[in-house]
Amino acid sequence: MKIVVDTENGVAPWRQVHDQIVRAATAGALPEGTRLPPIRQLARDLGLASGTVARAYRELEAAGWVATARARGTVVTIPPTRPDPTAVLRSAATSYATQARDLGTDLDTALEAVRAAWS
Repeated sequence: MKIVVDTENGVAPWRQVHDQIVRAATAGALPEGTRLPPIRQLARDLGLASGTVARAYRELEAAGWVATARARGTVVTIPPTRPDPTAVLRSAATSYATQARDLGTDLDTALEAVRAAWS
């Protein structure tokens, strides 16, 4: 799994890390039991502060996406009420549409940005 943080997109870096891990777990790219990188290592790899990655991990743990234990580190633990991928997509689309409208873009411009990102 590759995590990419874009500091220019207006979404907090911790949220980007969080959302990418959730998407990967939902899609099956991070199966249950997969060990995530240690906080310091992931922070260094992404060029972020350790506290930023720690917050993402805390939020993931609070939502049941990961569990942390000293000996095992942080591992993926899919919540019992796994979200429907369609619901996750709709939520992301709603956030994107809101941000696009706030920027004053029209629908065609917003859709073109999605097409470009899809490629």
